[in-house]
Amino acid sequence: MPDSAALPAPAQVFMVGGAVRDRLLSRPVHDRDWVVVGATPALMEQHGFVPVGKDFPVFLHPLTHEEYALARTERKSGHGYKGFVVHAAPDVTLEEDLARRDLTINAIAQGEDAGGQPVLHDPYHGQRDLQAKVLRHVTGAFREDPLRILRLARFAARFADFSIAPETLALMREMVQAGEVAHLVPERVWQELARGLMEAAPTRMFEVLRACGALAVVLPELDRLWGVPQPPEHHPEIDTGVHVMMVLDMAARSQAPLSVRYACLVHDLGKGDTPAGMLPRHIGHEARSRQLANAVAARLKVPSELRELAALVAQEHGNIHRSEHFSAAAVVRLLERCDALRRPERFALALWACECDARGRLGLQDRPYPQRQRLLQALAAARSVDTAQLAGEAAARGLRGERIGQFIQAARIAAVQAAQPSIEPRPETN
Repeated sequence: MPDSAALPAPAQVFMVGGAVRDRLLSRPVHDRDWVVVGATPALMEQHGFVPVGKDFPVFLHPLTHEEYALARTERKSGHGYKGFVVHAAPDVTLEEDLARRDLTINAIAQGEDAGGQPVLHDPYHGQRDLQAKVLRHVTGAFREDPLRILRLARFAARFADFSIAPETLALMREMVQAGEVAHLVPERVWQELARGLMEAAPTRMFEVLRACGALAVVLPELDRLWGVPQPPEHHPEIDTGVHVMMVLDMAARSQAPLSVRYACLVHDLGKGDTPAGMLPRHIGHEARSRQLANAVAARLKVPSELRELAALVAQEHGNIHRSEHFSAAAVVRLLERCDALRRPERFALALWACECDARGRLGLQDRPYPQRQRLLQALAAARSVDTAQLAGEAAARGLRGERIGQFIQAARIAAVQAAQPSIEPRPETN
C-alpha cells in the first residue's frame, strides 16, 4: 500500500473493488482504487492530493497518481445512473461506503493492522461468494442504478463459471419492468457492451441480458433474432440468435479485436425483419442488416471505425462466402465495393469476421474457410498493379476518363486471374 501521503488519523485508507477481488482470485491486478474514511477534501489537498472528481470527491495520489475517493453514500433522486444525491463526509463509515457497491465480490476492502499487515474487511460476505462462484448484489441499493445490470452481465462474461444469485436476477427483472434501463445514456451502454465483448466468454453477457429482459431494451434489433429460423442445410443450429452467439464465440476463440467481435454481433440483424412468408430463407437480409447495424451504431455512438467495418461485413458477408465461385472480374468488383484496394487492413478484418460467421454453426466450427486466404491473395495481386504506369500507357493510347479506369481494372483482373488457382465448384455458404 502506498504511504497515503501521510494522511493523519483519524483518516484511514483502504484498497477496494476489483483489485481486492482479483488478488483473492489470484488474477492479475491492473488498476487499484482506494477509499478514504474520516477525511475531508481540505485535508486531502493539504497533503498533496489533487482533486479530479466532478460528481463526488475523488483525488489523485501525489506520487502514484492512483484514485482516492472519500467514503460516501448515495441516495436515489431521479432516473438513470446520474440520478443520485451523494453524501461524502468524515462520518461515513467503510461499511456504509461498501454498501453502495454493486456486487458482494466487489465490496471487499483491504486495510492494514497496527503492524502494517493486510486486513480484509468483508461485511457483505464477498469472500463466501467468490468461493461459491456467485454474482450477488450487495443491498437493495443495486436497484437504484440500471447500469449495474450491464456491469453484472459483463462480469458474467468475465467469470463465465459464476452463477447469478436467483434473488439478484429477480431484482434485475424488476428493474427492467420498472423502465429504469430505458434511461441509460447510450455512451455508457456502449462502454459496457464493448468491455463485455472483449471478455473471454462474451456470449454470456447477452445470455444474462436476455434472461432479465434488458437486451430487448438496449439492443432490440439483436434480441428479436432468437426464434427466427434459418435454412438447416446452411445452418444446422437453425435459430438465428443461437447462430450469432456461435459466431461471437468463434471471434472470441480466435482472439479477434473489438472491431471484428462487434461486426460479428450485428452482421445478421436483417434476419429479424425477414417477412414471415419468406422464412426460413432470408433473401436480401444483407442490405437490411447494414441498415440496422448503422442505426444501432448511431444510437449507441459506436466509434466510426467499428461502425464502418460492421456495415461492410453486414452488406458483403454473403458475397465473400460465395467468392470461391467468382470469376476474377467478379472478385475485383468485390474488392472495389469493399474499398479493399485503398483499405486492405479493414478488408482483412472483414474476412476475419466472415470466417467466424462461416464457422459459427452447429458442427461446423472447425471446417476450413479458404475464401479468406484466397481473397487476401487476390487483393495482393490487384494491389501489385502499377496504376500510375498503366494510366500513362492508357493516355498514350489515347484513352480518356472512364476508359482509363477500365484499362486499369482490366489489368487488375488479369493479375488476379494469374494469381488464382482454377475455380472448383463448391457448396455455397449462405
